[in-house]
Amino acid sequence: MKFLPIIAISLTNAYFSVAFSPLSASSTKIFRPPTKISFKEENETLDKTARDKKAGAGVATLPSGNLLLFDPNEQGKFQGTNFLELRTSAGAAFVPPPPPAATIIAEIPPADAIVEDTEHFLEHLDVDGNLPLNFAKPQAPATATVLGRAKLITDDAPGDIEHVVLRLPEGFHYVEGQSLSVIPPGTDPKTGRNHKPRLYSIASTRYGDLLDGSTISLCVRRAEYYDPVTGIVDPAKKGVCSNFLCDVKAGDVVSVAGPVGKTMLLPKDPTKDVIMIATGTGIAPFRGFMHRLFMENTLARHMFGGTAWLVLGVPVSGGVLYKEEIDCMMRNA
Repeated sequence: MKFLPIIAISLTNAYFSVAFSPLSASSTKIFRPPTKISFKEENETLDKTARDKKAGAGVATLPSGNLLLFDPNEQGKFQGTNFLELRTSAGAAFVPPPPPAATIIAEIPPADAIVEDTEHFLEHLDVDGNLPLNFAKPQAPATATVLGRAKLITDDAPGDIEHVVLRLPEGFHYVEGQSLSVIPPGTDPKTGRNHKPRLYSIASTRYGDLLDGSTISLCVRRAEYYDPVTGIVDPAKKGVCSNFLCDVKAGDVVSVAGPVGKTMLLPKDPTKDVIMIATGTGIAPFRGFMHRLFMENTLARHMFGGTAWLVLGVPVSGGVLYKEEIDCMMRNA
């Protein structure tokens, strides 16, 4: 015999109770839902009161009217407006209150306001949804100059991760969350053609690590292959572009293209929470986000009213990237 559950819901005293009754799949009788919940079983001898108590029907576990079970203002869609209480008390005469007054940016600040100079000369880059895109294309790349490179992890952490700072040509701008193409030097031995561009998430804000709006930073892991038998790095299988970037020196030139990217950006609403989840060098775009929200003296930092969450996975504690910066950001938050 196959049993199919039949769900019955009772609205007694605004509390829900669910019962499951067996139904034979081979039965030819037509099932009609009962008008009241029934828990009839073979040889059932319990009286109605006992049955109700057994099912929990009609028994209020919380006093009514105190919103302890569910508060529409906090857990529903009233969003703290208290519309529920207003509607209940006013009845048919309820009129929604006017929306809160819009924030007004004054041309001249009040006399008692504290005024600070902020970085603002690149805030126009993403106004009205416009973004800087493809200053240079891979077919005609621009030339960037290496300003410096630093190792980000300790010797006990596996692999090699480097922070690389490049000076961009004049007019090459980007915003947080975009990516940069790097074209490694030389040719592909398989095709005899120039290497294809590699895309890297930008690890700095639009103002760059030097705050002059002309630099860009990358977070790069050296791609290496270890022979499982010998345990030695096989140079024939190393990452072409990552090894190039992890070995550059100040003054070297790098062919770059971009920027690209329209979607992985900070929300326009400064009250929204920002949740960032990454492992290893996946922190790159989030470093730019966090610098903008907690480090730089910009309007974006002063206006941010949400909560920023960073979940970062690394193999050992020495592999935590930008730990000193993150500690500073937590102090600034």
